[in-house]
Amino acid sequence: MKQTARFLILTAVILATAFLAFGLFTMPKPQTAESDNFSAARVLQDIEVISQSHHSVAQPQERAQVREYLAERLRSMGADTVKQYQYDSLVGPKGKHVEYVFDAVDIVAEFAPETSGPCTWLMLVAHYDSRYSQPMPKDTVWSYGAADDGYGVGVILETVSQALKVRSEWNQGIKVLFTDAEEVGMMGMKAIWENDREEFDNVGLMINIEARGPWGPALLFETSPSNEKIMDLYAHAAKYPFTYSLTTVVYNFMPNFTDFTIVKDEIPGMNFSTVADVNHYHTDLDNFSNVSDRSVQHYGAQVLPVALEYLTNEAYADKTALVSDRDVTSFTIPAIGLIKMSKNWYKILNIIVFVLFLLLFALEGLRGRVKTSRVFKISGIMLISAIGVLLICELCSWICALSCGAKFKPFGIVQGVGFDNIAMIAMTIIMIAFCKIFYFIFRRKAVRGVTSMRSSAVSNAISQYSCSVLYGTLALLLVLCAALVFTLGENLMFLIPLTCATTALILWRMTGWKGWMPIAIALILLHAYSFLFALAMALTIGAYGAVAMIAFLDVMVIIPMADIYLTTSKR
Repeated sequence: MKQTARFLILTAVILATAFLAFGLFTMPKPQTAESDNFSAARVLQDIEVISQSHHSVAQPQERAQVREYLAERLRSMGADTVKQYQYDSLVGPKGKHVEYVFDAVDIVAEFAPETSGPCTWLMLVAHYDSRYSQPMPKDTVWSYGAADDGYGVGVILETVSQALKVRSEWNQGIKVLFTDAEEVGMMGMKAIWENDREEFDNVGLMINIEARGPWGPALLFETSPSNEKIMDLYAHAAKYPFTYSLTTVVYNFMPNFTDFTIVKDEIPGMNFSTVADVNHYHTDLDNFSNVSDRSVQHYGAQVLPVALEYLTNEAYADKTALVSDRDVTSFTIPAIGLIKMSKNWYKILNIIVFVLFLLLFALEGLRGRVKTSRVFKISGIMLISAIGVLLICELCSWICALSCGAKFKPFGIVQGVGFDNIAMIAMTIIMIAFCKIFYFIFRRKAVRGVTSMRSSAVSNAISQYSCSVLYGTLALLLVLCAALVFTLGENLMFLIPLTCATTALILWRMTGWKGWMPIAIALILLHAYSFLFALAMALTIGAYGAVAMIAFLDVMVIIPMADIYLTTSKR
C-alpha cells in the first residue's frame, strides 16, 4: 500500500474516533414532547418551571413554590402517597462567611406495584434546592438550579411517567425522594436519614441524579461499595453506558459530596452526573438558557432501562439482591461499549499484558531490533518529559487563572476562568505539536547516522528509531501500570495504550501486516478522547497538568506506531 493511502487511513482513523468518542454518532438523539419514549423535551418543560428564579435556602418562598410544584406533579402522576417531612431551624453553611437559618422540607412519594402486600423499593433521589450565593472573581452570583439539580428532578419525573406505562408488570415499587438543603451539606438527606429512616426500609436500589455543569454525557461516576451486582444490572440494562470505575477513586479525593454519600455504605446504588462545565456550576450561568437536551436524553437512556429492569424482574424482590462482597473494574470505550471484570481478573489481565510485553521486548532485543540500553534511556527521557509537561501545563493554568482573577489551586478545582476549555484544548494541541517536532528532529538525527545510501537502510533506521521510542514509552507505562494497580487497583489510563500497542506489535511480528497499527491507534484514541475529556472536565483547569501528562504518554505511543505504519521497512 502506498504511503499516501496509509496517511489518509490514519487521518480518517483520528477523525472518525473523535466523532465517535465525543458522541456525535453515539449519543442518543433528543426526543420531542410528542414521543412515546423518554423525552428530553418534556423534562425541559419541568426544568423551565423549576428554574424560573433562585430557590436556595436563602429564598424560602421561591423554594416553597418549587416544592409545591413537584408535590403536585407527583400527585397528578398517580402517586399512592405524597408526604413532606419538615426539619426546622437548620443552620448552614457552617464555616462560611454567610450563615442561613432555614427549614428543610423533603418530599417522599410512593408508587407501589399493583400486587398487594409489602414490596422492595427502587428509590430515585434528586435535590430541588439551588445553590446559595457563590463568590466569583468579579461578583457574587446565585444559581437558578436548571441543571443542578433540575436535571435530576426532571429526569426522575419523566422516568416515573414512562415506568408507569408498564405498572402492571412491576414486582417492585418506586419511591421518589426530592431532598431539600443538599447544597448546604446534604442537610435534607441527613435529616430524613437520621429522623425518619423507616422511609428507607426495603429500599433495594437507589439512583441519585446530580449535575455538575449543564452539558456533556451523563456519567455513572460512583456506585456503592462492592458493586459487582450493581454493575451487572447496569451493563445488562443501560443504553449508551458511560462509566469508569476509576472515577469513583478520583471522586474520593475530591471535596464534592452528594445525597448518595450519606447512604451509600448501607444501600446499593448508582450516582449519575454530567461533569461539564464547571463555570456553569453553582453560578448564575446554571439557568434554563444553558440546558442541554442531549445531556438530558443521555440520562434517560441509562436511568430508565435500569429502572424498568429492576421494577419488573422478580430477582430483585429481595432487597439484598444487589448486595455483594466484590468490586469490579469497569470502563467504557465509545462505539464498543462497557467492559467490566472482577478485581482479580483485572490483576490477571495486567500480569498477562506485562508478561507479553516483556517477552516481546526480550525477543526484539535478541533479534537486534531494539537496544535495551537505548530503550531504558528513552524511558527515562519520557518520564522527565511527562513531569515537565505536567509542570508546564500547571504553570500555564495558573497564568490563565491569574489573568481572570480566579483563585488557583494546584491540582484542585478552579472556577472562574471563562476560557478554560479553549485554554486546555490549545495547550493539548501545542503539546502534541511539540511532541511531533521533537520526535522528527531526533528521527532525522538517527537517519543521518546511516552510512548506506540505500532507501531500505534509511527505512530500517527509521523503523528502529520508532520502535525504540515506542518500547521506551511502553516500558514506562508498564512501570506506571504496576505501581497503580497494586496501590489504587485502577490503571486503565495506562493499561489500555500498553495493551493495545503490545497486541499490535505481536500481531505485526506474527503476520507481517502493519494494519494492526491503525486498529490499535483507533482503540487507544476511542478511550483517550472520552476518558481524558471526562477527567479534564471533572478536575478542571486546576489539575490540567495531570490530564496533559496522561495525554502526552498516549501521544508518545501513537506517534511511533503511526510512523511504523507509514514506513515502508518490514523490520
